[in-house]
Amino acid sequence: MNNSLKTIENFSVKELSLSGNAKICFLTAPGNSPSELPLHLGIIKSISGVNIAGPEIYSTYFGERHGGKYAGEILLPGTNGALNSYCGLQCCMIPKSVSKDVIFKNQKVGVGYEDDCARYVILGGIFPSDKKKCRTAQTISVFENIESVLKSEGMDFSNVVRTWFYNDNILDWYGEFNHARDLFFESRNIFEGLVPASTGIGSSNRYGSALTARAFAILPKSENVKLTDVTSPLQCPALDYRSSFSRAVEISHPNFKQLIISGTAGIEYGGKTAFAGDLEKQINLALDVIEALLKSRGMNWRDTLRAVAYLKDIAFLETFKKIQKKRDILFLPCVAVQADICRSDLLFEMELDAASPAAE
Repeated sequence: MNNSLKTIENFSVKELSLSGNAKICFLTAPGNSPSELPLHLGIIKSISGVNIAGPEIYSTYFGERHGGKYAGEILLPGTNGALNSYCGLQCCMIPKSVSKDVIFKNQKVGVGYEDDCARYVILGGIFPSDKKKCRTAQTISVFENIESVLKSEGMDFSNVVRTWFYNDNILDWYGEFNHARDLFFESRNIFEGLVPASTGIGSSNRYGSALTARAFAILPKSENVKLTDVTSPLQCPALDYRSSFSRAVEISHPNFKQLIISGTAGIEYGGKTAFAGDLEKQINLALDVIEALLKSRGMNWRDTLRAVAYLKDIAFLETFKKIQKKRDILFLPCVAVQADICRSDLLFEMELDAASPAAE
């Protein structure tokens, strides 16, 4: 299924081999024009023999949910309100032979799959049950809905290794969101185990709720799969300033080592914003932090499976591209989108997943 995709201009397909012969494929398709969205959707929909987790569609076009073979589709329009914008999409493709759709309240919200070593669940498009309640209640509801889905798959929230939260008007209530997350984590003893890697970014959504979410959970079948948080060489743990996520999480599998890096911005080691007002320095610091995390796990930029760059103003894209060129990382499978970062003085953030073969 991959050879045909690899021949399409701007499409990136990265593979991860599970035990047996199954391969998970991470697809990234950057976009520049709204006319490309139906083309991209048509291409991935034509791939046979797979379940599609996602896609994540970075677009201001509020169309109908595309449904069909997709599971966990999510539309992210950003925060600037610009019309007719399409920045690209990403998805994960899993062979049907090892996977199934995950259903919640009669909707496909993700894909579950497994190999000899672990069971995995990818969720997307998780909304609060009551969008009229206060933002704290909606946040708790999103966590509870993730938990309910996982319970139906024989897991619980302690199995979550990665979350994404897309908060409407994030700058108005990020502190409130963090408090609600802390309350939920404390009630489930998450701080006693692995705190997930995470992205918290500003974006509206098609239903007008306070937030929507995605999640990735893993239930190891044996000690052959290990899940550990990774300390950032250049930033202190986010928990030190009461933002409850790990800088990165590593999945150690007999076939591979995967590094999931949280949304990373230009923040000093102690947690304060660095280089306020200086776009180039903030971008370079964020990229330095990611690069140091990669190197700490024996990886480099070439090991990237997928990445998303969040820009407070889409006009910053030119500067980001110039820095990419200077650092020789234009090859990254990356979608760049407009979105508010969680602090008003932060101008750029990037999340990134990478993997390398397991050490023999």
